Amino acid sequence: MNGLRLLPWSSPEGKPCYLATDDSNSRLSRKADEIEALQLAMGAQLLAHAVALLDEDKAAIGELRFLARRLGEALTDALRVAESRGGRLLVRGEQGADERNRADQ
Repeated sequence: MNGLRLLPWSSPEGKPCYLATDDSNSRLSRKADEIEALQLAMGAQLLAHAVALLDEDKAAIGELRFLARRLGEALTDALRVAESRGGRLLVRGEQGADERNRADQ
């Protein structure tokens, strides 16, 4: 893998963090994979909770606001995971195209 991997966390200033490595099995790569999986699982659990809460006719406005904030956070995490994984797919696709071009020569 050439290029930078977007990590599933931000700097203390809220800026994106990246990992530069060709080793997708490095300790930091594996930790990022674990955190991405955890974020996606938490998002799925939150979605299930949201469906249940919204099925109730008497959900309080405070509960709904809290839910909306958490859903926003979960969506932010999921979009970051998608961006990171999509970027890695593009890099792999470009590498495959380079290899095919060399084989054709």
